[in-house]
Amino acid sequence: MDALKLIAQDSTKAEFPEFGIGDTVRVSVNIREGSRERIQMFEGTVIAMKGSGVSKTFTVRRLSYGVGVERVFPMHSPNVVDVKVIRSGKVRRAKLYYLRDRVGKAAKVKENIN
Repeated sequence: MDALKLIAQDSTKAEFPEFGIGDTVRVSVNIREGSRERIQMFEGTVIAMKGSGVSKTFTVRRLSYGVGVERVFPMHSPNVVDVKVIRSGKVRRAKLYYLRDRVGKAAKVKENIN
């Protein structure tokens, strides 16, 4: 069990900014196409966070040409290059799955002004 903890400790990233549910984030993802690599941005609202430790994931949702697109990112994946917080949201839920059923302004999250 100690060997698993050591491996998990080596593969965790510490340079992530603090972000939570309801925040709008821009995730930079490393995409491999054949022998080439490029960085693709995915910007949207964080609607869920699951797990702990190495297996922690977060789900980001955005609208693309009127269609809702959700993507699940492992927090400590080497393919996730960077996460930038665009704006912080004010929510009272741990999971924002109810945003899937909402359209237009009703699908917005209030901004948290500090």
